[in-house]
Amino acid sequence: MKAMTYKGYPAKVEFDPDDAVFFGRIAGIRDVIGFHADNVSDLIAAFHEAVDDYIETCRKVGKEPQKAYSGNLMLRIDPAVHSKAVLAAELSGKSLNQWSEEVLAREAERQAK
Repeated sequence: MKAMTYKGYPAKVEFDPDDAVFFGRIAGIRDVIGFHADNVSDLIAAFHEAVDDYIETCRKVGKEPQKAYSGNLMLRIDPAVHSKAVLAAELSGKSLNQWSEEVLAREAERQAK
């Protein structure tokens, strides 16, 4: 599955069959920015407009627009899980960061299907 993105912002899109409308929101940021349309081409245009409006509104109020996550992740996990993860990484010849990124990417991809 390929995410719809614009200017580095991904979108989460759903369809409401009762109202026959697509609706979405910018994903990966804490600000809530939504958009909707009743066909795909209008949905894409509405998404682009929502991103552009978000960036412009932030500029007007002197706020830095949120961007997708930086790639730095801090986890607090059970020490036993931590130990097993370090061992698994070492046995696969990888750093814990490399191993964790691969495992997280694989599971995230599986969940997205």
